[in-house]
Amino acid sequence: MVLSKSLTIFVVVAFSISVSLINNGVEAFHKIYPHLQSVSAVSVSGMHRTGYHFQPPRNWINDPNGPMFYNGVYHLFYQYNPNGSVWGNIVWAHSISKDLINWKALEPAIYPSKPFDKYGCWSGSATILPGKGPVILYTGIIDENQTQVQCYAKPEDPSDPFLRKWVKPDEFNPIVVAGKGVNGSAFRDPTTAWWSKDGHWRILVGSRRKHRGMAYLYRSRDFFKWVRAKHPIHSAKTGMWECPDFYPVSLKGKEGLDTSMVGTNVKHVLKNSLDMTRFEYYTLGTYFMNKDKYIPDNTSEDGWGGLRYDYGNFYASKSFFDPSKNRRILWGWANESDSKDDDIKKGWAGIQAIPRSVWLDSTGRQLVQWPVEELNSLREREVNMNNHKLEKGDHIEVDGITAAQADVEVTFSFTSLDKAEAYDPSWVNAQDLCAQKGSKVEGGVGPFGLLTLASENLEEFTPVFFRIFKAPDKHVVLLCSDARSSSLKSNLYKPPFAGFVDVDLEATKKLSLRSLIDHSVVESFGEGGKTNILSRVYPQLAVTIQAHLFVFNNGTEPITVEKLKAWSMKSADII
Repeated sequence: MVLSKSLTIFVVVAFSISVSLINNGVEAFHKIYPHLQSVSAVSVSGMHRTGYHFQPPRNWINDPNGPMFYNGVYHLFYQYNPNGSVWGNIVWAHSISKDLINWKALEPAIYPSKPFDKYGCWSGSATILPGKGPVILYTGIIDENQTQVQCYAKPEDPSDPFLRKWVKPDEFNPIVVAGKGVNGSAFRDPTTAWWSKDGHWRILVGSRRKHRGMAYLYRSRDFFKWVRAKHPIHSAKTGMWECPDFYPVSLKGKEGLDTSMVGTNVKHVLKNSLDMTRFEYYTLGTYFMNKDKYIPDNTSEDGWGGLRYDYGNFYASKSFFDPSKNRRILWGWANESDSKDDDIKKGWAGIQAIPRSVWLDSTGRQLVQWPVEELNSLREREVNMNNHKLEKGDHIEVDGITAAQADVEVTFSFTSLDKAEAYDPSWVNAQDLCAQKGSKVEGGVGPFGLLTLASENLEEFTPVFFRIFKAPDKHVVLLCSDARSSSLKSNLYKPPFAGFVDVDLEATKKLSLRSLIDHSVVESFGEGGKTNILSRVYPQLAVTIQAHLFVFNNGTEPITVEKLKAWSMKSADII
């Protein structure tokens, strides 16, 4: 992808020795601040804390690690600083749940304690071995040069229903080291393993060779002695591949597949988190098991302009197969967009996005994501708006709900596309286009959508909106979540996130949108989850009962709110 001109890339040392994005001098992501790693706030600020997105009661979190469902319990591990609200002192925190929404924290599962992870325990995955139980694979740091190795941990007592304690046996650890020709300081984040009929387990490890992102493949018969394949399963000129994920999806239906599933009725997904852009990209393609090669479809661009899970603040994601409901579930981390000083004052930093079900779209060209159905259990008071026409300049309040903590589903329709603006073929970067044509810029069909976390007089608002353009052979649909007007506070990272939506408007003449609004996060799903954007925002006026929600239209073509349902959301029980 081509980065917006308003973004500058600069190198920083981060949790994965990463590159961060800067906007007007404000940190979009994180650096290391040794003198602040153990600074704990006297009290925790609740002003922008989320009500139903996962976050622990205090302190810093980042990557979701090793999610799994085992013996009736969901487990989520995550990178966590137990001593402060900036990155540092990282351990694998551990929370459990029966429903993916309400969570109870247990003691940390993994923390630096052995020579093979003395300098850090970084991200990884969980694999459930048939008849034996779960094993965690993670990246350990063995020295001050950041040499990275792959390690394993297992439950101390497999009969414990909550798997409270984990041990790291000395035998076989570390199980994978960077061999000849592998960059040992860029070698991390092992995937969930899959089993093949040839009697081998397989995993991928993310890496970099010069400017190429690499997914190295390793095989093992016993899960402890691993051998690297002669060639990576795939690579591309993108920069470092972090947090790779590799899994099958069914060609038909919404059911998920076990990670070991292969066959003629599946495609495979290869996802990587790109160190250079701090966005995630995936391709759909074919896995040739006999050659251990993955080849993306010709409809999946293999680079910075490729498909993304989310076009906003969403990174280091990890999926798992949930056998209790035959679905694949995706977790992703959303960092703060304020400053380190703000994080220290409020006493916390980082959330996890709402867990999402993932399946293949009927076109076969992309994935679809949708909040897990359990989230609906938090819905309380419902309000409706049906067949309400929005003329140019209208903004109508959706009243009767807690607008700072809400779930909104809306379908927009229009009678004609004749007024759609002409699409310029040079507009290949959705984020740039959103910056150029924001919610206040009058168009033909659009902009129209929601004004979330809005103050009464619109001094602050976060618009989530569609805009439609006419290309020679189709209509182009843009979905934006624009944080530039989200807060009166100036020293914030407030980007105009955006993505294009693959939809045949001639056939439907409708567009749907769902937005999960939760105090400092607006997580939106366009057209049933085809294009998704998570934004972090920090309003100063539009907080708690002072927050408002509007539907709006700033295009010349009238838009109809065909059907809108909005709910106040209860807070999840997260302790």
